[in-house]
Amino acid sequence: MTRVVFLLVQQLHLLDLAGPAQVFSTAADLGLGYRSSYVADREDVTTAQGLPLRASTDWPDLGPGDLLLVPGWRSPKTAGGPRLTEAQVAQVIAHHERGGTVGSVCSGAFALGQAGLLEGRRCTTHHELQDELAQRHPGAFVERDRLFVTDDRVVTSAGIASGIDLALHLVAVRHGPAVAARIARSMVVYARRGGDAAQDSAMLRHRSHLSDAVHQVQDLIDVRFAEPLRLADLASAAGVSERTLTRRFVDATGMTPLRYQSTLRLERAEHLIAQGSPAESAAHAVGFSDARMLRRLRAGAA
Repeated sequence: MTRVVFLLVQQLHLLDLAGPAQVFSTAADLGLGYRSSYVADREDVTTAQGLPLRASTDWPDLGPGDLLLVPGWRSPKTAGGPRLTEAQVAQVIAHHERGGTVGSVCSGAFALGQAGLLEGRRCTTHHELQDELAQRHPGAFVERDRLFVTDDRVVTSAGIASGIDLALHLVAVRHGPAVAARIARSMVVYARRGGDAAQDSAMLRHRSHLSDAVHQVQDLIDVRFAEPLRLADLASAAGVSERTLTRRFVDATGMTPLRYQSTLRLERAEHLIAQGSPAESAAHAVGFSDARMLRRLRAGAA
């Protein structure tokens, strides 16, 4: 069981909270074992959109595998805005020191800065607040125009809808990008990714469409990409003809099923090579008979 604690402040933005909360709720519906808790310095929390919320003032016990997230709040400038209490700051610091992950949405990054967790780390926030974050926390490395940034179990996101991207990333780290893509489809959101190449997964990059048949085939390829897969078998799994599958797949993703499989193989091989595997070994590991096809694909992607 993974516990997700949302630390709520007054005037928080509903979507900063509701987006990530929906991701973890959907993950729980899939049987992944997530339980969400909502804590604040007092039970009644007023949101920026006027909807009152009720939170607990008691903190649950958190372990290294649990998550602590701070949604953002309404403030054109955060100076004079909500600040964490000393007790809340202590909880945030203690969770990270125990090996836990701490994250923020939008202006929630200022709460992490108050706790000292941005010092010497890469981070981001809403584009309208980036200058102020850099000024108030000169020891932080504020990255601009990023959906989210992760650095040593401190994950910050740009704000509003990017909180969903942050939560999908956290799910993908724990359960794989195919699971995150399934959650994104269930929520009917575009599975965007930001950050380094490891976050820019082909499994998610080509999942922004709404074709159930194509998603079904992608699910199969995602799991068995290193195996020989016949177009006839893929079409049968989707309940359509080979010609129909190819047409729908190209319309939805811009590539054929075979090209999609090769893209997954190339991405996995690149990861293995970056970890020190010889090209020949990486090629065999992802399903190629030798390294020649891998070299051609790498040359084409360069």
